[in-house]
Amino acid sequence: MTKNSNVLKPICLICAICFIVLVSAPLITLAIPATQVTASVQTNPTSQTPPQEDVALHVNEPAGSNKPEYDPYTFSERQENNLPTKLPVTEPYYGEKVIYLTFDDGPDPENTPIILDILKEHNIKATFFVLGTEVNKYPAILKRIYEEGHAIGNHSYNHIYRELYQSEHTYIEQLHHNDNIIKSVINVRPHISRAPGGSAGSFTPAYWNILKEQGYIEVGWNISSGDASSANAEQILNNIIEQTTKNTFLWSHGILLMHDGKGHTETVKALPHIIKFYKEKGFDFHVISSKTPSAW
Repeated sequence: MTKNSNVLKPICLICAICFIVLVSAPLITLAIPATQVTASVQTNPTSQTPPQEDVALHVNEPAGSNKPEYDPYTFSERQENNLPTKLPVTEPYYGEKVIYLTFDDGPDPENTPIILDILKEHNIKATFFVLGTEVNKYPAILKRIYEEGHAIGNHSYNHIYRELYQSEHTYIEQLHHNDNIIKSVINVRPHISRAPGGSAGSFTPAYWNILKEQGYIEVGWNISSGDASSANAEQILNNIIEQTTKNTFLWSHGILLMHDGKGHTETVKALPHIIKFYKEKGFDFHVISSKTPSAW
């Protein structure tokens, strides 16, 4: 009996240990924080898949929301990830009195910061159609435009007509180049664009087709400040007042063309008076988006 009990004791001890391990294993597993498991999955490169949805920022906002629209993807990135390139159809927003202040040819180190200061003082958002050559030189100004809630539009890379308007392909290539520059600064790129000198006389149907296919919105204007000439601040203001008061059918979607590029200090001088005029008339100040009606 003694010999048998001595043999059974280690066997029983081994069985008891095995039983404890079997019972405790599920409890030990449950005790591991779920965040550790999740983290290991998220950091596994093989678990990542290309995005399959259109995640353009603010495109699906309701009409009249007055928010800039940007895209985290360039056109080529959309193609690579099998994302849609055309923009969704949106309903144009016609307000009772709406004015879109737009500035071309910047950013400029002299004029643009002062314009931004004026807009900030009056709590107004505007739209800046920027050139790639200038963004390359003054990226911090572009970043400020973006961070202060204004809309940014693509105004081509270099504004040189003989290079830009050789064909619809040279035109779109400049938009792509500028998109890449803009995205390198603010991590997104715009959908809206404005042709230097305007589309009239430069665009053929092929231009409009390629813009639509690639998700760009060409933005014209229906009120001109006349600041592309040698007009002084008073003349600029009078130009705007005259066109606005004569063409009341534009009040629902007045798109005002101005410039913040080099040499446009008179525009800067006129801006506070322009804002005062539209405020006194009861206008709302909006940024250009996919919901902005066509100028004409």
